[in-house]
Amino acid sequence: MEWTPESPVPEPTGRLAFRPVADESELVDLLAEILSGTLDAYGLDDLRRMPARQAAQLQVDAEFAHYTSPRDWWRVATLPDGGEPVGLVIAARHQYRPILAYIGVLAEHRGRGYIDEILAEGTRVLATTQPERIRASTDVGNTPMAAAFARAGYTVFEREIVMTWG
Repeated sequence: MEWTPESPVPEPTGRLAFRPVADESELVDLLAEILSGTLDAYGLDDLRRMPARQAAQLQVDAEFAHYTSPRDWWRVATLPDGGEPVGLVIAARHQYRPILAYIGVLAEHRGRGYIDEILAEGTRVLATTQPERIRASTDVGNTPMAAAFARAGYTVFEREIVMTWG
């Protein structure tokens, strides 16, 4: 998926509040919770081989630790009236361009349209850097996430089929 400046930058709606991730422990906790009920093939494969917390820590160590972009781009979505976490977006930059490295909604908050708000926040964070494009990806089988990207003005520039071996 790809967003370009020709697409509008979504305005905040107030349904959610956003703050930076407090620390690695909070990040791992949120990732582990998001893995519950995931539709992503990599996440499902990880859960077949290890506990959710171990899979979350592996993702932090193997992927997120290598991003040199500011950590305050990583945002926790919370309910505005009490700060209860709802989801997470990892806006980052790898060696080529700005990316949405990870996005998810905690299982107990799915089905309420929060993904659109969380995706919009990640897009806003990266749009402030005036990129030529923002890239993101989702499994072909994760149709709810693909639909959220389409609603946010992201277009498909290539398709990827993720296969795992049981």
